Amino acid sequence: MAIDIDRALALTLPGFTVDVERGRLRLFARVIGETDPIFTDVDAARAAGHRDLPVPPTFLFSLTLESAAPFASFDALDIDLRRVLHGEQRFDYTAMAYAGDTIAISERIVDVTVKRGGALELLTKQTEFRCGTELLATATNVAVVRNPEVAA
Repeated sequence: MAIDIDRALALTLPGFTVDVERGRLRLFARVIGETDPIFTDVDAARAAGHRDLPVPPTFLFSLTLESAAPFASFDALDIDLRRVLHGEQRFDYTAMAYAGDTIAISERIVDVTVKRGGALELLTKQTEFRCGTELLATATNVAVVRNPEVAA
C-alpha cells in the first residue's frame, strides 16, 4: 500500500525525554571502540575542558529507541517493517551534550518521495535533540519503503 503523503506530513509523534547516564556513555564508548579517556573518565573529560563525560557522535540515535513506541511513525502509517530498509542517516550538531543532561527528543516526518513509479517510497524523518531550550543536534533519517502493490 502506498504511503498517504498528506497523512505522513501531518503526523505528530509524541515527544519524550531521556536522562543521559555516565554508565551508558562508557558502555557505548567501549562498544564502538572509542579509546579516548574523555568518553570514559570524568577527570580526563574535565581536564580537557568538558563539564562531564561528553556524548560521543551517533549516541543520540540510541536515545530515540527509548521512546515508548520507537517505530510509531511506521505503525501510524500502516507500514510493514518487513518492507523497510534504512537508507540514510545524517547528524547536524550545534552543541555538546553531557552525562547528567536530560535530552528532549521530538520527531516528525518532513518528506515523502516516490521513486520507480511508486515501487519505492523514501520517508524522511527529522529528529531534534534539545537540552532545555538549547538545540543540541538534528538527525535526518531516510527509510526506504517498498510498495508491494507496484512492481519495480
